[in-house]
Amino acid sequence: MVSPLRCARSGAALTHQIPQKTRAATLPVVFRRYLNEDVRITRTGKPILTVSGGRSSLGGYTATVFGATGFLGRYIVNRLARQGCTVVIPFREEMAKRHLKVTGDLGRVIFMEMDLRNTASIEESVRHSDIVYNLIGRDYPTKNFTLEDVHVEGTERIVEAVAKYDIDRFVHVSSHNADKNSPSEFYRTKGLGEEVVRSIYPETTIVRPGPMFGFEDRLLNRLASPSNVITSNWMQEKLWPVHAPDVGMALERMLHDDTTAAETFELYGPKGYTMAEISDIVSKEVFHKRRHVNIPKRLMKPIAHYMNKYIWWPVGSADEVEREFIDHTVDPKAKTFEDLGITPVTLESKVFEYLKGYRSEAYYDLPPMTEREKREEKKYLHVLDDQ
Repeated sequence: MVSPLRCARSGAALTHQIPQKTRAATLPVVFRRYLNEDVRITRTGKPILTVSGGRSSLGGYTATVFGATGFLGRYIVNRLARQGCTVVIPFREEMAKRHLKVTGDLGRVIFMEMDLRNTASIEESVRHSDIVYNLIGRDYPTKNFTLEDVHVEGTERIVEAVAKYDIDRFVHVSSHNADKNSPSEFYRTKGLGEEVVRSIYPETTIVRPGPMFGFEDRLLNRLASPSNVITSNWMQEKLWPVHAPDVGMALERMLHDDTTAAETFELYGPKGYTMAEISDIVSKEVFHKRRHVNIPKRLMKPIAHYMNKYIWWPVGSADEVEREFIDHTVDPKAKTFEDLGITPVTLESKVFEYLKGYRSEAYYDLPPMTEREKREEKKYLHVLDDQ
């Protein structure tokens, strides 16, 4: 008999190789050795057929990722799909999802059209899943959705669907500085969203990532862009930026670690900066100094409000101006990367990779600064500082 090409259990192929006469005597041993190792009982008692992993694996978890078409979504979808998980991706815009199709093997990535105000479409997206991730968020209000529509009401519909179908795990991605009493509408609605998910589904894992950097981010790319010329707080906002793939790795670890249920995680980078310091790092990497014009908050907020209202492309909002005056704070009671066994990378170690495209043709082929050059630069800066 020909052995199967791909097996859901590591011992399945072995049973086909046993001769017919001896199979009866050895079959119980095979099942005790392999079958029990392949079945995992989740926190709620649901059996999951686990596999060794790999892009073409069969079996494993089914995960629904809301907001997968955003910046962070591609990292968690890629990590889940390449280990054989079935990933359900609810989407709203047809063209926004196409890059996710290649993250997994055929049939591993499933797309379902969804509307955040349509409860039936949300329920259809989660009903067969073992874990649900909610990554949906919006930095600025639009003509169709306010921040409260997205972060509070939309989150409430998702978590109600999770509770209705008794999904084993729910991971809600919030934001740093999430606080229902914050002067920023973004942070306030994120804090209210956390209250909603915990009141409906107490076992929710809440994740608060810091400002993320990576390809197509809104931190390094914004600072390197020639259009970034206006600020309101002299770029003195303090941040702990975190690498987006590190956050994706943390979300993947939560799938396999049931002890993370009902916990809150603050995921931030190993080093803090002011926005001015990050801007200096960006300027050195692209070999071009970006100059900024400071406009007082009382003038910039109404200007940004009307620009966001009447200009169709993203140009900032009044709440983004407000956030410039709120430093990144960390909840000391929350868990961190250390509790997941992850060491986050620093911003300096990745800035060359993400900003090389902003260099002019004169500097494009220059390699990143060596450690010796960094030490020499620090030495001379230190001498100048002492004078």
